[in-house]
Amino acid sequence: MKIEIYTTPTCPFCHAAKELLRAKSVTFEEIIVVDPDKRGTMSARVDGSTSVPQIFINGTHIGGCDDLYMLEENGKLNALL
Repeated sequence: MKIEIYTTPTCPFCHAAKELLRAKSVTFEEIIVVDPDKRGTMSARVDGSTSVPQIFINGTHIGGCDDLYMLEENGKLNALL
């Protein structure tokens, strides 16, 4: 399983998403997008969006923090992990 999360250091939604993933005891690759090239790479993967976090599980874009928590609330996150 591969989890990638695009973040910025001061984003509270990024911190909340990482907190949930850590609570699930999963490892993830954090890609900090303060560099314009990294943000451009992220944006290209998510149809132009520049908001963070952007979360991918096994290459599938699941969305941002709210989407991650919605998966958890609906009992669907564990199946992806």
